[in-house]
Amino acid sequence: MSGSDLPAVDHAVVAGADLESLGSAFTDAGLGTEYGGEHSNGVTHNRVLGFADGSYLELISTVEPGAESPWWNDAIHGDAGPCAWALAVADIGAETRRISDLGVTVEGPDYYTRERPDGVTIEWDLTGVGDSLGATLPFLVADRTPREYRITEAESVAGTGITGIAEVVVCVSGLDGAVERFASFFEAGTPERTTHEGFGAGLARFADAPVTLAEPLSDTSWLADRLDRFGPLPCAYLLGSDDPEATADRIDLGGSEPWFDEAVRWIDLDVAGRIGVLG
Repeated sequence: MSGSDLPAVDHAVVAGADLESLGSAFTDAGLGTEYGGEHSNGVTHNRVLGFADGSYLELISTVEPGAESPWWNDAIHGDAGPCAWALAVADIGAETRRISDLGVTVEGPDYYTRERPDGVTIEWDLTGVGDSLGATLPFLVADRTPREYRITEAESVAGTGITGIAEVVVCVSGLDGAVERFASFFEAGTPERTTHEGFGAGLARFADAPVTLAEPLSDTSWLADRLDRFGPLPCAYLLGSDDPEATADRIDLGGSEPWFDEAVRWIDLDVAGRIGVLG
């Protein structure tokens, strides 16, 4: 993975105990999602929110309430919201070997399918990275079927100016160790650091990777509570926009606040964690 080319976020996962409730929360904020179908594991199903750049948010839950999920079980039944993320890679075999050579645990590539409601079967390969799928380091995805089988831009996003998932914010314990691990994984340079009182975290943002690491400033903060409940995992997703005024006209956004040398506006969304728009 070359540090000279910003790696592309394939998708980011939002977990909840009830898929329809998750979908309704996004619809109420102005971001209607589409039902994606059941996974080949027979346990989970999803709704998707596709963006113009091909990235998407995946809302996931179990088909049967309370069923044990092979993926993100605690996050699903704990209504964690943001819980995992993936990178799109062209050669998943080569990238899997590269990561393994770093001494990072990998599993795969393995073959997966999902059948859409219209009967079209989507196929892809997936490599798990680390001890928990996508919770800290991202897992890897490579399409076998055409990309548009898996995702297209959602109707609710068209005309909003939103371009895609620009950044994943991962909540960690021990910022220095996490910085070293992520820098090695992404072959990235030294991140920019800051303290963000509003977010309640010390932040480290990589210029060469679509990720910011967040360490709670207080043991009683909302981020510390997430760490206690779920362990390290994403706490926020930041979307890019090439027309912030159009985005604000269409999406229910809060006030602007600084985010390094940019600004972020958080979407008024009844889901744990945060999803915001840069710009």
